[in-house]
Amino acid sequence: MKHEPVLLQEITDYLRPNRPDGTLVDATVGLGGHAEALLERYPDARLIAIDRDPVALERSRERLARFAGRVTFVRGRHEQLIDILKQSNVDRISGLLADLGVSSMQLDDASRGFSFRYDAPLDMRMGPEGTSAADLVNGLDERELARILREYGEEPMARRIAGAIVAARADGRIETTTRLAEIIRSAKPQRHPERSRGIDPATLTFQALRIAANEELVGLDRFVDDAVSMLEPGARIAVISFHSLEDRIVKRALRRLEGECTCPPGMPVCGCGAQEIVEILTGRPVTARDEELDRNPRSRSAKLRVAERSALLAAKEQG
Repeated sequence: MKHEPVLLQEITDYLRPNRPDGTLVDATVGLGGHAEALLERYPDARLIAIDRDPVALERSRERLARFAGRVTFVRGRHEQLIDILKQSNVDRISGLLADLGVSSMQLDDASRGFSFRYDAPLDMRMGPEGTSAADLVNGLDERELARILREYGEEPMARRIAGAIVAARADGRIETTTRLAEIIRSAKPQRHPERSRGIDPATLTFQALRIAANEELVGLDRFVDDAVSMLEPGARIAVISFHSLEDRIVKRALRRLEGECTCPPGMPVCGCGAQEIVEILTGRPVTARDEELDRNPRSRSAKLRVAERSALLAAKEQG
């Protein structure tokens, strides 16, 4: 499938730099589709392109070669944003994009082991480092496996699937995507509602293992804080998420930075650090329009949230 960046028009409209020669950050550059559109639309802007996947970074470097001199490429995780900016001698940025989750390149590369559509090694790592999905499936006890499936996959049959995985690995390590998918399917009833909706029973488990292997939710709220702290007054942060867990974290973080206390009810003192730093520009998340859904079915789960750092607050601080 040809790579098409999701919500491309919306990103280029929302993420205009607050000054023409400002520095934009694509914190998860992937194949460079969003970065290319931003550099084309804002010809005086510079861009820092970050990705943990060396293959994706090299592909984006090739795609953006015509913008040489305006782009800095950095291999790293978006959670390392502040350190990356310091190493790049950048004090403030004029806008930031984070397109979270797995890329189409990673999904379509059978050797990466993200998809049960291919018979491949059970890997799922977005970069060369870290714990693979096979390590998790073969190394964790039943209780911890069930917790991951329940919390990261929102899988209602987490305990049953975890039990089936532990029982199956007694016959040998689970090394491939297809073997794991078969184990999961066998653990779910033939008349499970997912099947009637055309959803493969392995979908939620594969999502959970991918999130756990890549620590996708670890530090996401802190990343939003860090990104906002580096924005110039009037600059914007745009985050695209693809599942409810990510979107919930981003939503709560932005609301807290808009001044809404997110502490549990009944707490005598606010402990969440709510501050009036940003204005949220998307009351509800922006989703793909019908014409994009027709072209690119993968865009159906994309949700975009955008906020702008308050220029009024900066003026008060200076005053």
